Parts: sequence; structure tokens; C-alpha cells
Amino acid sequence: VESLYPRPGWVELDPEVLWSQFVGVIKEAVRAAGLHMRQIAGLGISTQRGTFITWHKRTGKTFHNFISWQDLRSAELVNSWNKSLLLKVIHVIFTVLHFLTGNDRYLAPSFLTFSTQQTSMKLSWVFKNIHEAEEAARKNNCCFGTVDTWLLYRLTKGSVYATDYSNASATGVFEPFTKCWNPTLCNLLSIPMSIYPPVKDTSFNFGSADSEIFGVPIPIMAVVADQQSAMFGECCFHPGDVKLTMGTGGFWNVNTGEHLFASQRGLYPLIGWKIGEEVVYLTEGCMSDIGTAIRWAQDINLFTNVDETEKMARSIVDSQGVCFVPGFQISVNDPYLCASFMGLKPSTTRNHLVRAILESVAFRNKQLYDIIVKTVRLPLQTIRADGGVSNNSFVMQMTSDLINKKIEKPANADMSSLGAAFLAGLASGFWTDKEQLKKLRRIEAVFEPQKDSEEYKPAMDIWLQAMKRSLHW
Repeated sequence: VESLYPRPGWVELDPEVLWSQFVGVIKEAVRAAGLHMRQIAGLGISTQRGTFITWHKRTGKTFHNFISWQDLRSAELVNSWNKSLLLKVIHVIFTVLHFLTGNDRYLAPSFLTFSTQQTSMKLSWVFKNIHEAEEAARKNNCCFGTVDTWLLYRLTKGSVYATDYSNASATGVFEPFTKCWNPTLCNLLSIPMSIYPPVKDTSFNFGSADSEIFGVPIPIMAVVADQQSAMFGECCFHPGDVKLTMGTGGFWNVNTGEHLFASQRGLYPLIGWKIGEEVVYLTEGCMSDIGTAIRWAQDINLFTNVDETEKMARSIVDSQGVCFVPGFQISVNDPYLCASFMGLKPSTTRNHLVRAILESVAFRNKQLYDIIVKTVRLPLQTIRADGGVSNNSFVMQMTSDLINKKIEKPANADMSSLGAAFLAGLASGFWTDKEQLKKLRRIEAVFEPQKDSEEYKPAMDIWLQAMKRSLHW
């Protein structure tokens, strides 16, 4: 769905366009497969996380467009909260509680910082700035939903209002330790608790799509957030399994099994999926602007086709000291990070600029991998990559060299769709267990370390300097 930019830093999606494209894609996929809607045993829905909307419970009328996970409208709110005395007091209280109890549940609030990526801050902005939503919430008539919740609501003509654990845990408003929407945070940010949907299992019969939409009622058998879905599609079922998605943004996920690691700086705990009694936790580190930066470079004619970028990067020995700092839309740590090129010279060519962009992805991968190794007390297994940028062997090889680990790339790079299909298939009985799913995995390429990571140290040190100079723009 094409993003809308109504004001600088604002990123929205039109709900009606999203709905019509969603229905259109399903119809087209069924037609292309030579099937009829009657033959569809169940539907699995994988959606972008963190993007949300609010609407009127009785009329179904939306109060605003979808506010994207990349949206920066809450930057000032984030900044003022992070500098506030109240947040410092919260840090002290929870540091003492963690020291006295040793309970990991108190660790995350002890260094809680807000970011523009979190749904909580943008929701707070909605209730401060959109009077209709605030008034409806006061009368218990306001619904909140990430993309999955809203699609469920539309598919069932308003009869199902729900989300799943994977989507809920990615909002930052849902407490993974207690598996409940967080009342303390909502009170702090003046967000009414009445707006949240019930939370269901990931692989679960959510009801059926209304027969008017597809001609027949189709059971909705799974709802899952895109990164958790990609993790499931990659068959990362065991503690220590690692998934790296490089799409619009970049996401490192580690399966931590039954153990929930508390938030650390740069890493966040999530619920991967809940199937019956089984709850699988993940730890996630993310980076912004991978696909966004590459698409921008194409828009300004640095290259014609994405496939050219690998060849352009390899055509030179290095970026000649040129560094690219990503941050067009969002930075987890600094909402005012400035996307920039540094080190430009009269001899700089398009090839140097393209190589600098690709190198920035690999360097950020190295940063996040190092944080994960330091924080997650689990032996890490082979890394499985997916997403459009995983098709770029320059980025893949450089990442493998930097982290000194083998990386597998599957034959199908769109793992989110496959994960949703796997989860729906398990719920409908098409597959009986995960062992059957493992047999369906197809690996297209394996990238093994070829260079000592020390060879990249001078270039990475310069890039880290460029990052520091781009902060707080």
C-alpha cells in the first residue's frame, strides 16, 4: 500500500485502499493458483506491526488514517517524556525493585525510554489531538486496532474484534510478562484501557470471512505479526534459532523459548506465537530504513534496477571513505537522527554512494548481532535470512564476514506469507505438527565467512563516527 505523507514526518496509510488491496490480492492469488474460493480451507493473515487505527465501535467510522510504525508525529512528545523528571523517578524505583527482587520484570522499566516507533506514544498523541476519538473513548465507544484487528473486523462485518499475542506484544502497550494490556503505562500516558481488543492465540479459529466478500465463508485460522510470521516460516522453532529479515526495515529475532528476556538497550522481548499451551518468546533488535533507503536511491536515479546494486558495489574496492547513515523515517534511539552521506569527494561516483548504502546495512547488522551475543544467554544457531534485501549477495556476504557466522537464504524470500500459511494449516489440521513443516524448507544459498572481520574495522570505525555526527539533528 502506498504511504501518504500529509505533513513532514507523518506517515499514513489509507484504510480503504488497504482493504481493497488486501481483498484483491487474495482473489488474485487464488485465481493465479487455478483454484476456486470453495477450495480454500482457511486463511492466515500476516500484517505489518505497529501501524494502527482507531474507529467508532457502533458505526465503524475511522477517526483517522492508519498511523504507520514509521510515523514521527510523536517525536516532541517522546523527547519531552525522555527528559522528564517523572521518567527518572520511575527508573530509580524500578532499579531498586530489580535489585531487591532480582525479578527481570522490573529490569525493563528501570531504563525505560520512549521512541517514535512505539504505538504507545502515537496513541497518546491521538487522544491529545483527535477530539472525536477522545470523546468516543470516554463513552466506551472507541476501538483500537493494529492492521490485523481492523482486517478481522472488516472481514467479519464487525462481528469479530480481536488480535493475537504476536501483534499485541509488538505494540509496546502489552506486557509480555503478564500477557495483559499494560494499565500502568496507559495511566501514565492518559490512554483509556477500554479501547483494546481481546487477545487470542496465534493459530486459532477467529471465525469466518463474510460470504459476501469472497462468495463463500472462509475460516480465518491464523493472525500473526509479520516478523513473528517470518520466524515461523523459517522454521525457527527452537531456542537459539536466529532469523534476520531485511525488507523495508531490518529485524533480528532470536527464539528464546519459554524464557522471556527483559528489554535491554536496543533489544525488546516479544511473544513469537501462542498455540494452545505453547508460548514461544523472542528477543528482537531492529534497524530502520533498509528498503526505504534503497528505494530512495533508485528514485533519485543512483541506479535503474535494484539488481544492479550488487555489481556496482563490487566494481570498486571500497567506498572511498563515503559513509551513509540511514534514518529517513525513524530511529529507535533518536527521533532526530539525520539520514546523510558523509565523506563525499570530487572523485565520488554513484558506485561509491551505492556501496556506502549497502555497507551501512551490513555494519548495522554487525552492531545488532554483537548486542544479541552479549545479551541473550543462549548458544546461537545458524542464521536464516529473508526479505527483499536478502537477495543482495554483497550485503549477505559482508554480513557473514562481519559476524563470522553462516547465513542461510531460503528459496522463497517472502517468509511472512509462508509463516501465516503454516500457522493456518496447523489450525485447520492440514499439517499435524511442526516436523512436517521443517521438511518443506528449501535453502537457495548459504553464505559462509570468507574474510576476517578485522579487515572491515577501519571502514566500520569511520561509519560509527558518521553515525555519532548525525545524532540530534
